[in-house]
Amino acid sequence: MTILAATLPDARTCEQARRSRDPRFDGLFFTAVTSTRIYCRPVCPAPMAKRVTYYTSAAAAEAAGYRPCLRCRPELSPGDGAWRRGDAVVARALKLIEQGALDDQPLSVLAERVDIGERQLRRLFVERLGVPPMGVHGTRRLLFAKQLLTETVMPVTEVALAAGFGSLRRFNASFLEAYRMAPRDLRRQRVEVPGETLTLRLGYRPPYDFAAMLDFLRGRALPGVEVVDDASYARVIGSAQAPGWLRISPWPASHRASDEHALKLELHGALPTQMLEIVNRLRRMFDLDADPRAIADALGSDARLRPLLKKRPGLRVPSGWDGFEIAVRAIIGQQISVAGARTLASRLVHRFGESMAAPLAPGLDHIFPTAEAVADADFASIGLTRARAETLRTMARALLDGRIDFKPERTLDDFTSRWVALPGIGPWTAHYIALRALGHPDAFPADDLVLQRSLPNDGSRLSAKALAARAEAWRPWRAYSVIHLWKDSMATTRPAKVAA
Repeated sequence: MTILAATLPDARTCEQARRSRDPRFDGLFFTAVTSTRIYCRPVCPAPMAKRVTYYTSAAAAEAAGYRPCLRCRPELSPGDGAWRRGDAVVARALKLIEQGALDDQPLSVLAERVDIGERQLRRLFVERLGVPPMGVHGTRRLLFAKQLLTETVMPVTEVALAAGFGSLRRFNASFLEAYRMAPRDLRRQRVEVPGETLTLRLGYRPPYDFAAMLDFLRGRALPGVEVVDDASYARVIGSAQAPGWLRISPWPASHRASDEHALKLELHGALPTQMLEIVNRLRRMFDLDADPRAIADALGSDARLRPLLKKRPGLRVPSGWDGFEIAVRAIIGQQISVAGARTLASRLVHRFGESMAAPLAPGLDHIFPTAEAVADADFASIGLTRARAETLRTMARALLDGRIDFKPERTLDDFTSRWVALPGIGPWTAHYIALRALGHPDAFPADDLVLQRSLPNDGSRLSAKALAARAEAWRPWRAYSVIHLWKDSMATTRPAKVAA
């Protein structure tokens, strides 16, 4: 047994996790069987192999000549949250790769976007992930194609487009070279899925409190755009010219333990070229790549947070589908209740958004307004104050002219400093947008009154400066402390305002 790459868990931990099939380590390492040249997830149900090698990423295993297991399906593993979150160079580069930065641009452009030399970026990837950036990019596309071939009835040509390949010939050649089988051969092993709905499995690392996630989203759901019930989240996606919709719910229970740790995505009306982006958005929105062990290690040393982590170990950061939508709602929600913000945002949707000729599904019949529609809108008719209305228009214009954006290469400080430069937007709003629009794990609105009162838990209130100082020890996972404290405050005092 050998260990490759310094970022792996230690050898004993890997061995124990593999033998116990511990789902908490799913995606944190991969087990490559030297005799079969196949690599697996730690939760693989196959009989235990004796001679194995551990890799820190699927891309590293494939670069070493191993093929993904057809039983445990490595494409279903959650991402390693430690390398896909926060401000580290590798994390920001990975987010760009996930958004297709290497689809049609060279590595030098990616390196420039994260303010580092191309050679240095390649070295960091090899050190952290065991493979250069192009290896991560190639494996990402092939594994997504493998999932589509296995779980859907999409034609192979559409699968190639969905995975980011410009031609079917190149897709077939890449798939055959990596997996030593043609795409059509993999498809023959798949079970037919009836119906027109495209259904995909989105894996996560347990524990995961999906009920709490739905509870957060339900209180903020916009009528016409979103529908949240006790078991699922649904929303409109796309544009009025090409609308679609999706639903997220728990994956149905089965005899396979790995199925218990996944959400079910039902997708309607999405183009093949949009599918990978949709999956990436949903993984961020529902925080599916978080590592609860790493988060608990960082926050659990604080006496106030420790019991909260034990009480709700599966809380995640609830992000949003679209950055502009979250920004609009954050500005509307400044200094008013969640219910009040939802009412105003709903008026905005129905006044300035586009309505469908017929509902796409029950309760889904509106597209959220675009930045162009908001930039010159007259908000007097929906009850916004003059100051809030002007802030919304200013924000929309700044987004259109590039003064602010939601680019993944931005550090938290860079992102928030750009937003607070706009009139009407302070640190609370900027950090709240970073938390909900970017899913940034270290976003921390220290000016939040609920946090200032909830952390002492004795009736007193900390200043923003004292709260920020206390939270320094929680980096780089401060956003999770926010969610825990908000949730605890809602459970105990039901304050009028937690966050919009």
